[in-house]
Amino acid sequence: MAPNDSAETTSEATGTVAGRRKAARYIVPFAVAGVAAATIGLVPALADSGDPELPKITAQELIEKIAASDQQQLSGTLKVTADLGLPSIGGLAGSFAPGGTGAGEGDSAADPQAKLMELTSGTHTLRVAADGPDKQRLSILGDAAEYSLIHNAGEVWAYDSQSDEAYHAKSDTSKAGKHEKAPKGVPATPDALAEEALKAAGDTTSVTVDGTAQVAGRDAYRLLIKPKQSGSTIGSVTIAVDAKNGVPLKFTLAPSGGGKAVIDAGFTKVDFGKPDASSFTFTPPKGAKVTEAEDLAAEAEKNGKADRLPEELGALEGFQGLDVIGEGWTSVAALEVPGGAGLPTQGAEGVPAEAQQFLDALGDRVTGTFGSGTVFKTRLVNALMTDDGKVYVGAVTKDALVRAADTAK
Repeated sequence: MAPNDSAETTSEATGTVAGRRKAARYIVPFAVAGVAAATIGLVPALADSGDPELPKITAQELIEKIAASDQQQLSGTLKVTADLGLPSIGGLAGSFAPGGTGAGEGDSAADPQAKLMELTSGTHTLRVAADGPDKQRLSILGDAAEYSLIHNAGEVWAYDSQSDEAYHAKSDTSKAGKHEKAPKGVPATPDALAEEALKAAGDTTSVTVDGTAQVAGRDAYRLLIKPKQSGSTIGSVTIAVDAKNGVPLKFTLAPSGGGKAVIDAGFTKVDFGKPDASSFTFTPPKGAKVTEAEDLAAEAEKNGKADRLPEELGALEGFQGLDVIGEGWTSVAALEVPGGAGLPTQGAEGVPAEAQQFLDALGDRVTGTFGSGTVFKTRLVNALMTDDGKVYVGAVTKDALVRAADTAK
């Protein structure tokens, strides 16, 4: 089926539609919230099998269909591949997770804060099930082991079969209600959401309906989102949307530099019927080590490691000098390192030559009217740290970072 109608909008408006609908449909307390975002919201399909003939639809109508979807029950299998150009960090994630210190003494191998970080790299097969906002299950399938995370009416259980460890927490369902209503000033109806997303026309984004596909045996429309600006590391975002119920079935983020997708996750099997109630029940196996979340948090606080990451991120929000350069897909966040200290430069006092060579190997040295610095690159997000302690970060190319630094005040 040939592509049909298109629209232009900003990435911010498009994100509002997607985020608003996900929040309304899959309000999940505690760590399972991350599961919903990573699996139900980002689900590109891998088993495309032809382009079905479907009625023509405009980009506005398709975004409206996504926003109007109220499918709260599903089960299925999906495959998630992430290639950010970073080494696998699954084993290190716990060191930086709130209330977690990795797999050391006093920690749990079943702690979802650390386990779910493994999905940020490599390829994983998952099974998911959802029955409204109070019941979800996600299982990460390994060659000889399985990790499951279950949320059921205010309780969260996680179990790692490889280590025979379980994790238990009470989820704060009172917080979920805060997200069920749109923030003040945000359109609340599907029509209004679609209208706002598409009327925010600008020069930054192209949104088109790019034909059709079959995903996990379901007919779907393909929504194609592309930056119109040069300099972004993002080439395109493609979302396959179920033609019948509007649920996203496919999400692929392709880099502007070519090569395989940065994120490619998708249903290989999906069923929108009511999952069996047994999917959301769990009893720890006899002899399994059970860790209570409250005990982990208390131990982390005792060791001075509680909430480390949120505090650091919070500090960035109030950082003096934090600024945004540019707009849309090529916007760059600029901030200053406390004390104005950058990385050691060639010949810096007290820095061994071997250490300097190692630091230089981590990134690319660049110069401009801003001075000089080092660019650290992934396939998606790049960062420039100048020698005088300024940092520029964005989903932009190395040259775009240098231009941003040159134009900064």
